[in-house]
Amino acid sequence: MVIERERPAEWRNLVLGGRFMDRFLPMPNLGGMTSDTWGAPGVIPRDINNGMESPLWSYWGGNTLLEQEDGKYHLFVCRWLENAEKGHMAYHDSRVVHGVSKSPFGPFRIAGEVGHGHNPTWYKTKKGRYVLYVIDKYYVAQHINGPWKEGQFEFDKRDRETSSAHNFMHNCTFAQREDGTFLMVNRHGYSWFSKDGLTTWNMVGEKSGYPPVEGKYEDPVIWKDNVQYHMIVNDWLGRIAWYLRSKDGVDWKVEPGEAYVPGISIHENGKKEDWHKYERIRMLQDEKGRAIAANFAVIDTLKYEDLPNDNHSSKLIVVPLIKDKLLTLLNENKISPKTKEIRVKIEAESDFNPQTDIDLNSLRFGASEKVNFGNGSKITRTEKLGKDLILIFNGKGNGLTEDNFVGKLIGKDKNGKLLFGYTRLPEVEYVQPILSARAPTFTKTSKGYTVEVKVENFGQVASTETEINITLLENGKEKNLASGKVRPLKPFQETIVSLPCKIKLQKGKSYTIKSSISLKGSQPVNFTKTITLQE
Repeated sequence: MVIERERPAEWRNLVLGGRFMDRFLPMPNLGGMTSDTWGAPGVIPRDINNGMESPLWSYWGGNTLLEQEDGKYHLFVCRWLENAEKGHMAYHDSRVVHGVSKSPFGPFRIAGEVGHGHNPTWYKTKKGRYVLYVIDKYYVAQHINGPWKEGQFEFDKRDRETSSAHNFMHNCTFAQREDGTFLMVNRHGYSWFSKDGLTTWNMVGEKSGYPPVEGKYEDPVIWKDNVQYHMIVNDWLGRIAWYLRSKDGVDWKVEPGEAYVPGISIHENGKKEDWHKYERIRMLQDEKGRAIAANFAVIDTLKYEDLPNDNHSSKLIVVPLIKDKLLTLLNENKISPKTKEIRVKIEAESDFNPQTDIDLNSLRFGASEKVNFGNGSKITRTEKLGKDLILIFNGKGNGLTEDNFVGKLIGKDKNGKLLFGYTRLPEVEYVQPILSARAPTFTKTSKGYTVEVKVENFGQVASTETEINITLLENGKEKNLASGKVRPLKPFQETIVSLPCKIKLQKGKSYTIKSSISLKGSQPVNFTKTITLQE
């Protein structure tokens, strides 16, 4: 079943580079183009050397990383027999296999099997351990070739609720932070943190990061580059995916336009592989963290119509991406509507000469809300800096406000191809404390009730002394219940704040309590919970 989602009217005004989907490039020729293979007419002919496929197996999911030790690309993907009695629905019995290739696009050679599992995602910890996550468990090894040991993650919801109690920890996605700690986003879009990617995952926030619009969301992917965090999540029922960005991995900004839709896999000769569904997107990143290729699990028909020994199946494909340009904002002061001049350095790379390759008149810089629609600051002149180039923009119309944590550049190269990039802003702190409260507890005393709140820091740096306010929500109004200070906390450290209640409470009654932590330079961090007094 598929539902056609109505796109917002303003999306029609997006320019090239305003939506993530504009970044997909044609698939390279790997010498395997043929019509002598399985598949609906829309996916024939195709290059069977791209990604992972076989007439004997149905393949699904998997991400690729470049292993520095051997200089090869390693993929962990799951598969099951194409002739299995349940057809595609035999994925419940899938096995994870390890593929190796000299190219990120394939073909991949099977180097071994890990074990039972579905929807694999793998990463390497700061201490060099290989972690392979599948639904309901993980495998861990000291070497990429194993041996692999099975384990179970521990998830601490920290008194929070999720949108669904069923399968809420399926299809998780992971990103390593600067200090080796990890961010995870689960199937329903909630953010979690772990000290090392193996120990307890701790939930923060109280709402999903997904777009606040109708959609059957699943299969999120997150990644971190040298500027910010990124997320793509798929509305499988509407066959449309959304792109989001974040400064810290907790609060997400929704970008306009489709992240991808069916039909994005096109070959250099113009031939399109028109797969029915594209799911389980995973990113291959370069040394700067930039997404340079996307893996997709694809199927040529409805999943329930893929039967044993028929002409339908699924595989993994790899589609290249245009990578971000490396930008540095040289202004030392905050960019505002009054800023007269904006100076942005764009770096030279082995495949890019900024002094000769840019269509300068096409460039726009500023808030994504502006440049995505063709607006923003215009270039006035340039200056050479070694092999790099300094782009100097008139500050007028940049559109940057308190809601923006990066600036965006959109333009074209001399061949009319998309050129884009993001840069950090001078006034924004990108590595901050992430304080989060658990549900309050109450203790009866001779003078009334005392409220205790456990506060933890899931950021990468220590916090300073911080204010906390506990309020009572009644009839749409807030009443101050208690106020105090949270002592400085190191990363992954906790403390308990104990405060006398200013309002008389009754045993056996339920109260809606909001804890609000005020962080310098950030919006208050709130957590609301309904509590029934037991004492």
